[in-house]
Amino acid sequence: MLYYAAVFFVIALIAAVFGFGGIAAGAVEIAKILFFVFLVITVITLVIGVIKR
Repeated sequence: MLYYAAVFFVIALIAAVFGFGGIAAGAVEIAKILFFVFLVITVITLVIGVIKR
């Protein structure tokens, strides 16, 4: 999931360089959502791992 967030971030950078503001903004929003989902899943996994010990 972090990989896809990075891919959308790179797409946003490339779109911004070429002047496609709408596409860049959309790609940034998708990248932010994926990144926060990744963080939530990571924290949940860490908490479950600590509880199972």
